[in-house]
Amino acid sequence: MKIKSKISFKEINKLAIPAIISGIAEPLLSITDTAIVGNIQFNATEALAAVGIAGSFISAIVWILAQTRSAISAIIAQYFGANKVNEIIKLPAQIIFINLILSVFIYFITLFFVEEIFSLYNATGLVLEQSVSYYKIRALGLPLTLFTFSIFGVFRGMQNTFWPMIISIIGAALNVALDFILIFGIDGYIPALEIEGAAWASVIAQAIMAILALVLMLKKTPFHLKLTFPFHPEIKRLLSLSFNLVIRTIALNIALYMANAYATKYGTNYIAAQTIAFQIWLFFAFFIDGYSSVGNIMSGKLLGEKNYQKIWQLSKQLNTYTIIISLILGALCFIFYIPIGQLFTKEEVVLSLFYNIFWIVLLMQPVNAIAFVFDGIFKGMAEAVILRNSLLIATFLGFIPALWIGDYFDLKLYAIWIAFTVWMILRGGILVVIFRRKISKY
Repeated sequence: MKIKSKISFKEINKLAIPAIISGIAEPLLSITDTAIVGNIQFNATEALAAVGIAGSFISAIVWILAQTRSAISAIIAQYFGANKVNEIIKLPAQIIFINLILSVFIYFITLFFVEEIFSLYNATGLVLEQSVSYYKIRALGLPLTLFTFSIFGVFRGMQNTFWPMIISIIGAALNVALDFILIFGIDGYIPALEIEGAAWASVIAQAIMAILALVLMLKKTPFHLKLTFPFHPEIKRLLSLSFNLVIRTIALNIALYMANAYATKYGTNYIAAQTIAFQIWLFFAFFIDGYSSVGNIMSGKLLGEKNYQKIWQLSKQLNTYTIIISLILGALCFIFYIPIGQLFTKEEVVLSLFYNIFWIVLLMQPVNAIAFVFDGIFKGMAEAVILRNSLLIATFLGFIPALWIGDYFDLKLYAIWIAFTVWMILRGGILVVIFRRKISKY
């Protein structure tokens, strides 16, 4: 009997649509902070720059620590595909405990050196002061975010993206409402906290999301949070996967750090424009990542089933869908090119700088789509070493040389986004070549 290799559009979107909604919630929070802070009454450009710098560093930490989400998802998906979930019941509680200890440790270490850290981003004066103020509050949410992401990994491993979506929608809606209330205040009741209000809004939303994630995991999955010893035998593989993904994410964040550091070096208007462009880039990335998550979720399950034909078919279908989506989103942004910038700031100099490079952000999206899909598939297959090495090559042999050359010729923001384009071409290209070779062996 012939095994059906094609996966239905309905089957893919049952996982992808909730994952997209869940995924865009995080950049939507950052975009909301950016848009609202960029429109405060005083020192809006400095506040926008500060949110961009501090937000970039927080995202770096979250992305590094949250790699265990992909590792948890991959291992649970493989056991789910092999119908052996009962063998790893105590594993999630153990890795969540390790994550929480690590995130609290990193919070206190970074808090002690926070001024020195943001000085490395070339932040000075009011921008440095506001970056530090924003970070000290916003970083309180680091353990909460990592806890929530770990539970999202559990749900994804169980082929469920619905509950993460619900949690993310509630968190995003709450964050937006609190942004308006705490940034601008309510006359006679709540003072306008401006940039600190944006930070508190995020922390409160993250706390609510963590509570919801805990309740739903206990009610909707067979797992619990009772910490038991000894450690599960799979903890070693999970930590190994996480470690390689952390190295990969450090390389990724070196690129993001250098982009922000160079933009800040060029001036406050440049980092403000870079912040807007990067937030939109992130929105696209997390939107497309919904389909990348399907690659992560389904390839792990299919690997557990040893169904390599379907993994190949899955890659073709996901690439088709994500490229089409990226082209549609890009076209919409070209149509509303001018109004999009005006959502974030009214400063003419900042808008001019943003408009000069926004087209590059849009044109690179189909390349991003391919790279993100194969990121997800390789994560699901637990091929962390391949992901690590590909990003090391893309960052140190692609992004950094391209940035240095562009900076030498005084291209400024053009240099940053040309470097990003080279980076994504290498990321996607390397994974495509390796995947084709690897899958052809089966």
